[in-house]
Amino acid sequence: MIVSGTVHKYGDDVDTDVIIPARYLNTSDPAELASHCMIDIDKDFVKNVKQGDIMVAGENFGCGSSREHAPIAIKASGISCVVAKTFARIFYRNSINIGLPIIECPEACDAIAAGDKVSIDFDSGVINDETTGKSFKGQSFPPFIQKIISDGGLINYVNER
Repeated sequence: MIVSGTVHKYGDDVDTDVIIPARYLNTSDPAELASHCMIDIDKDFVKNVKQGDIMVAGENFGCGSSREHAPIAIKASGISCVVAKTFARIFYRNSINIGLPIIECPEACDAIAAGDKVSIDFDSGVINDETTGKSFKGQSFPPFIQKIISDGGLINYVNER
């Protein structure tokens, strides 16, 4: 599977309280969560994000609380993949559980700029910055995890079996 979109770029240690602030956790509706995604770090994110866009970040993305609301908000906002240098462990697992594609690739995160057009091949882990022509090799998931993600998350994956 290949996705492509415009990059929204963030730095290191983006925590779940910034991805979806606690004051908006009175719902688990994905659309409602998406309407507040990244509001405390990028007030224009929800106005600018388009279906298929890609989020690029630094180290320790998704640190903080273990709330599943954070990857749900990102996925529901239209982001097709998050590329980061590293992910907080619980965010990493929550992303797989809800079907949000993520890839670790420090070199790509250093080189890709906000607004670049990027495509990602999940089978190979190759990240192409179509704006600059540079390519990077990210860490791809094994086929069974790719299947969990493509099924829309762990619950859907299990229900199909």
